[in-house]
Amino acid sequence: MSTDANVTLRDVARIAGVHAATASRALNAETRLLVSADTVVRVEQAARDLGYRPDHLARSLKTRRSSSVGVIVPDLTNPLFPPIVRGIEDYLAPKGYVALLGNTDNDDDRERRVIEGMRDRYIDGLIVATARRHNPLLVESSRRGLAIVLVNRVIDDHLLPSVSVDDPLGARQAVAHLVALGHRRIAHVAGPQEISTGYGRYRGYVGGMEVAGLAPGPDDVVFAESFSEAEGYRCTRQLLDHLGSPTAIVAGNDMLALGVLRALAGAGRSCPGDVSLVGFNDMPFMDRITPPLTTVRLSHYDVGAAAARLLLDRIADPSAPVKTLHLPPELVVRSSTTSPRPHA
Repeated sequence: MSTDANVTLRDVARIAGVHAATASRALNAETRLLVSADTVVRVEQAARDLGYRPDHLARSLKTRRSSSVGVIVPDLTNPLFPPIVRGIEDYLAPKGYVALLGNTDNDDDRERRVIEGMRDRYIDGLIVATARRHNPLLVESSRRGLAIVLVNRVIDDHLLPSVSVDDPLGARQAVAHLVALGHRRIAHVAGPQEISTGYGRYRGYVGGMEVAGLAPGPDDVVFAESFSEAEGYRCTRQLLDHLGSPTAIVAGNDMLALGVLRALAGAGRSCPGDVSLVGFNDMPFMDRITPPLTTVRLSHYDVGAAAARLLLDRIADPSAPVKTLHLPPELVVRSSTTSPRPHA
């Protein structure tokens, strides 16, 4: 087998017995349907035999297209995001696209640098999991011609396509479950309100309480500054400092719920004996902690795949109407919720 770096597309075409343009179409996932299946097999075999690798850099410089998509996440260590990225990659790969991953650590300056660096590499589009409800940087990048789809987030003016879960519905499901168990004093450790997931789940909590004829007390909601275990701990300590502490807590996500559990244990409160707890996201291993966590499940993989599909549609037709997709959540009941004790 030859591995000569000077092997060209014309060499592949000559060995396969086709024109260079035909060989190019056969090796391009976007155009190979224009070539007969037998020809595609012959060209691909010739490319393997010669050790041919397309010069993607030269192609991108010429066409301003790279068959690559940027994927930006706020925290790669959060177990929520790897399944989303896997869904994106699995959808893109058969279409001939490669995903380039960027992590921002929730830092605005770093996000800007990552986006600019990816644009310099002629990415064809961007899938973003870091958007805040007001995000001028992304809106401006879209207006400058970059195809952008938000994943697991939305912005208030809905100027950008997005794929997320119906967050208000999921929070209402959590409240309804606790009410059905007999809870009346239900608190909420809410996520950051500048992020759509935090805001939507807070609205769902309030709506669920209203449907049940309950009104949250002034001390029943604490807003976290980030979706982190540390913030879940801090917020729960604040809840427990008030008289008449809740018999149940709805956490804005599973990371916050882990902090809730740690704070309850530190205060000598059992879960679910003293306080029932519901999370949100059903991250990996939430069924293996103690107690296994009742939580609102969303298919992270499906969210990622749907975002990739929406982005490729956007790349193909930039003038198409902006789409907002909300996938349905599912409440998964485990051992962290039970009926309140009679004295409560």
